[in-house]
Amino acid sequence: MAWLAAGDGYEVALIEGRVAARATSGRAAGRRLKSLPKALREHPEVDRLRRLAQWLDRHADACVAQVDAWMVSSLPVPTGLLARVWPDEAWQAALRDMAVVGDDPDEVGFLRDATGSGELRVVNLDGETVRLAPRTVTLPHPVLLPDLDDLREFAAELGVTQRVEQIHRATWVKPAGLAEKARAVTEFSGGRYDSRFHLAARATALGYRVSGGYATCRVRDGARTVEAAVWIGEPYWEDSVETGDLIWHDRDGRSLPLREVGPVAWSEGMRMAAALYAGRKVEEGGKA
Repeated sequence: MAWLAAGDGYEVALIEGRVAARATSGRAAGRRLKSLPKALREHPEVDRLRRLAQWLDRHADACVAQVDAWMVSSLPVPTGLLARVWPDEAWQAALRDMAVVGDDPDEVGFLRDATGSGELRVVNLDGETVRLAPRTVTLPHPVLLPDLDDLREFAAELGVTQRVEQIHRATWVKPAGLAEKARAVTEFSGGRYDSRFHLAARATALGYRVSGGYATCRVRDGARTVEAAVWIGEPYWEDSVETGDLIWHDRDGRSLPLREVGPVAWSEGMRMAAALYAGRKVEEGGKA
């Protein structure tokens, strides 16, 4: 970003998300200062840059959240849309190295570039950079990707780093042979917290919604939307509390048999329940 005049003898700029200053006269002219001089801390230009930095941070977070939503839902995304947003650094950071699938569901590649003409450049599993121009692409949830372990190994060889957790996202595969009437998973029940407030705070910090006595995670799984829910105790309950069962229900609130839960909803529900259970209070010593 260009340097802007601010007061007598100084210029300011936004560098790596922080307001930086440099002198324009004297022995230090042109040299970036280690900290903002006191005379600049309340300057209008500095305040404007700080507000711009805050907006850029919110924009970057919004881009990551949108790409995460596309990935979790595995919805088709217009290739032209990716091409239009790619020049934006925040969008590019969120999208770069995401595993994408075009017209051939068996052809997976890591996104490296998108041109203005709507063409994508991806690195395929042979290590070659190829061009794709499908009408839409998907950013698949990892539980839907074939040979995920091989894909993770290849990503490590390429040095792939994803802003949106996809390839290395924790996944759970629904077991076969579930009882016909089973409607709850108890694997992560019984995680004790000192208070309901602490459990709800952890759920919120992890990005989950807290509604009534539940932490919830809404997922579009195939053609329908499903919500996973873990019991965390009644609101304003001040005593210690334990994580409850994990259940799923549809948009009408109907409790779903486990056999009806799709692969993405199952994986994301288990991921939420495991994350809440992991924050439990662990007894030490003889009572552990």
